[in-house]
Amino acid sequence: MIQVVLFDVNETLGDLSSLRGRLEDVGAPGHLLPTWFAGTLRDGMGLTAAGAYADFAEVAECGLRSLLTGLDGWAGDARRAAAHVMSGFGDLDVHPDVPDAVRALHSAGLRPATLTNGSAAVTEGLLDRAGVRDLFEALLDVSVPRAWKPAPAAYRHAVDRLGVAPDRILLVAVHPWDVDGARRAGLRAAWLNRAALPYPSMFEQPHHTITDLRDLPDLLTAGRPREPG
Repeated sequence: MIQVVLFDVNETLGDLSSLRGRLEDVGAPGHLLPTWFAGTLRDGMGLTAAGAYADFAEVAECGLRSLLTGLDGWAGDARRAAAHVMSGFGDLDVHPDVPDAVRALHSAGLRPATLTNGSAAVTEGLLDRAGVRDLFEALLDVSVPRAWKPAPAAYRHAVDRLGVAPDRILLVAVHPWDVDGARRAGLRAAWLNRAALPYPSMFEQPHHTITDLRDLPDLLTAGRPREPG
């Protein structure tokens, strides 16, 4: 029986779309966002694969400066522009389905927590603004194991901190690579398929697939014995 619901943060809980406006503020196209974010993940994971580490903010800012400098016709101050875009992480909102889902999970006796390649401090601000911070048992990031997900050490850190067996933890993520990493580390996993995309066949399959986070509480509590009344 699942005891802990462990959420990825960027794109799973947090909606990054407002960063498009920040990019446009500095004269870059908003559609650069997916390329920048994917490059940040690539470089952070690459460092982990090489046995090194840098935190999300450093990797993201360095990558963005490179992208801006390489834009045709762009002649701004890359360092200042990147700082402006990066500050937008402090203003992100959650996706609309998050608050109700988290409240329902907590009410059902499940223990919400987070594990992000980003910053636990940024996660705290995100959940505070959504009014659900107090429902989360732990806000974890990869700075302690110094290994980005999907490295096994990241998931082991969460298991150790939460104090439950891996198969009692359900990771929820929009990223198939995160689902795969969690499964290989012995956790259960749910894929939040917000974009209605096919799941990559080379990855370990999720135990559950949902398109709206509000479907998760009923899915996890179906068939559970009721508390005596």
